[in-house]
Parts: sequence; structure tokens; C-alpha cells
Amino acid sequence: MTECLLDTHVLLWSLFAPEKLSRATLDVLTDGSHPVFVSSVSLWEISLKYALGKLHLEGCGPAGIVDAARKTGFVILPLLAAEAGTFHRLPRMAHKDPFDRMLIHQAICRDMTLVSRDGDFGEYRQHGLKLLW
Repeated sequence: MTECLLDTHVLLWSLFAPEKLSRATLDVLTDGSHPVFVSSVSLWEISLKYALGKLHLEGCGPAGIVDAARKTGFVILPLLAAEAGTFHRLPRMAHKDPFDRMLIHQAICRDMTLVSRDGDFGEYRQHGLKLLW
């Protein structure tokens, strides 16, 4: 398996509600043979939704997610200038959320497997996206 990048909801579920994760996702998270990545894009999304009152975090704020992710062993993945500058090349399909689209783009650019339950991501397989749920 290639290196994995967690979708934002998978990050949150792994920290607060692991019972929502699929068996395949749990296997990847506990395998330990490959690093598991969390994008800075997800951390930005969490911070923004928290600030807007659209996300409640039990017992911590957005900065606490960064610490929790690192303590769990996840590697924080920065957004590279080249990824930001080539984002416009990702075709617009059914999925319009800019955070999700950037995670898709990062996964394709870095040849990573995106771990997500989002069914709309599948249409990006034709553009090189690898998915796991």
C-alpha cells in the first residue's frame, strides 16, 4: 500500500469516534509499516469550521487537534506551493468543497491513497486518485 492521507472526517473520527471507521481504515491506522499523513489543509478546515460554529470539538480547540494528531503518530503534511499553483488543473466534477478538492489534488500529486468515506471522491479515480475506505 502507498502512503495514506486522511480526509478531515477520518482524522476527527480517529481521534474522537474510532468506532465510525471502517475495518480497512483501522488496519491502516494500526499497521505502522507506513506513515499516515494529515494535511495542513484539514487543519485549516477544522479551524475555520470551528471559528464559524459549524464544528464542536470535545475537550479541545483546533490547536489541540494538531497536538493530538502528532501524539497519535500522524505526520503533518504541508501544502506545497506547486500543489497550490496547479490546483486549477483538477477537473471540477460533482464535488465542489474546496477543502476536499485540495485533499484530492494533494493525494494525486503525491501518489498517496486518500482515506475517506466520501462517495463523491470516486469519480476522481480516472484522474489518478487512489481511495481507501
